[in-house]
Amino acid sequence: MAKKRKKAVKKATAKRAGTKKKKKKAKRKTAKSKKKNSLVGNINRRRKAGKSRSKSRSTICKESYEDMQEGWPDSKKKSG
Repeated sequence: MAKKRKKAVKKATAKRAGTKKKKKKAKRKTAKSKKKNSLVGNINRRRKAGKSRSKSRSTICKESYEDMQEGWPDSKKKSG
């Protein structure tokens, strides 16, 4: 009987030796991984902070903002 137990112990240890510990990958924050255009980021940062300029004190004209929007991906727009 003692021999059977030793074999069982050896099998169990062999199984443990074969397994490897998985390393945890560091999760990236989606907000930081997708960097926006610096101008857009600055506009949104100031808006969220409550330091937005009034329309009369704007530093960018409407036409150039529209030109900039043309280069943005259309993934956020819903197609109907």
